[in-house]
Amino acid sequence: MRIGRTIPPAAARLSLLDVCHGIAGAFEGARALDALREDFRRQLGVRHVFPLSSGTAALLVTLTALKSLSSRREVVIPAFTCYSVAAAVVQAGLTPVLCDVDATTLGLDETRLDETVSGRTLCVIAHHLFGVPAVLAGARRVCERHGAYLIEDAAQALGIDADGQPLGTLGDAGIFSFGRGKHVTSGSGGMVVTNSSRVGAAIGRRYQTVAAPPRAAQAVAFLQTVLMVIFIRPWLYWIPAALPFLQLGATLYPANIAIRRLTGFQAGMLRQWRRRLARSNEARSRCVSYFTRALSLAGGAGPRPYLRLPIVARDAETRQRLCAQAARRGLGVAAAYPTPINEIPEIATVFDGRRYPSAAQLSARLLTLPTHHLLSEKDKRAIAALCRDAVAA
Repeated sequence: MRIGRTIPPAAARLSLLDVCHGIAGAFEGARALDALREDFRRQLGVRHVFPLSSGTAALLVTLTALKSLSSRREVVIPAFTCYSVAAAVVQAGLTPVLCDVDATTLGLDETRLDETVSGRTLCVIAHHLFGVPAVLAGARRVCERHGAYLIEDAAQALGIDADGQPLGTLGDAGIFSFGRGKHVTSGSGGMVVTNSSRVGAAIGRRYQTVAAPPRAAQAVAFLQTVLMVIFIRPWLYWIPAALPFLQLGATLYPANIAIRRLTGFQAGMLRQWRRRLARSNEARSRCVSYFTRALSLAGGAGPRPYLRLPIVARDAETRQRLCAQAARRGLGVAAAYPTPINEIPEIATVFDGRRYPSAAQLSARLLTLPTHHLLSEKDKRAIAALCRDAVAA
């Protein structure tokens, strides 16, 4: 157990002033939620916005809505992605079908996708993992050819554009998350957006059945948020990181996804989300630029505000060694998802022993560098020195 300054792998700007806005939102209730929805409509240029209790809840509501529009029951998802994506598909009563990923871009392998989508496919979920923009033109063509919907998992990509368009607005529906450590946080929460009248109407019907959170939920959210504001700071983060029951950084498969509407408290905390997002993404872009130079990474389209910077170690042993050294020094370098989706014990039998080589490679070798505003220049130098001789891509 480390005692002392510890950098969280992911963190978002949140102040006690934002908590005060949250308290005001708790009293305003529906008015705070309506204001938030309208703000996101204007900023993202979308027609329909539905705030919910988490990004996973937003995805689950979207899938059940699409299910009401079609008799198809298969959902194609990346073989290397957040476990909650697969859990939402299963809880919606749908069948997850895996498509391997491109180990270079982290997005869906377009060749494999064309082979995977069929007349049984209800929708394809394409992610922007860690905020790295996926190229969706090929996925859109495949979906259109087979009559399937395209959902963007932009839970890790709020505030990032591709060709001048906000990620999360390029498909039939987009999912965002306001969870701890995202680009903008309200402690927890999520949102689904769409420009499609048909999809928006279906989600709207499902949304009407979603219960409002009980009053006690706002008190719990207030307490959790105050603790997060205090203990996310590097000089104190070692305390919650040392408590095993909090399971910070653990990748878990959620057996039951709770669906509630966003609370007024959480909506109030997001009152200044655009200002916070701009400051957060500026700091992330600077970090990405620094690590790109220090580690001689391919610059791509230039510095982007990645939620975390993904890099690939030479081999699994190197990744394990780097993560262990970073943990001892409190540097916030962490592995990503420990297994591909087909190896999650709770649902492994669904995939009949199929293998996905690129997903397996990433689960063994990918690690992520923190990019948030809490990193000092000394932190960045230490992280770069740790990783400099171990990076493969």
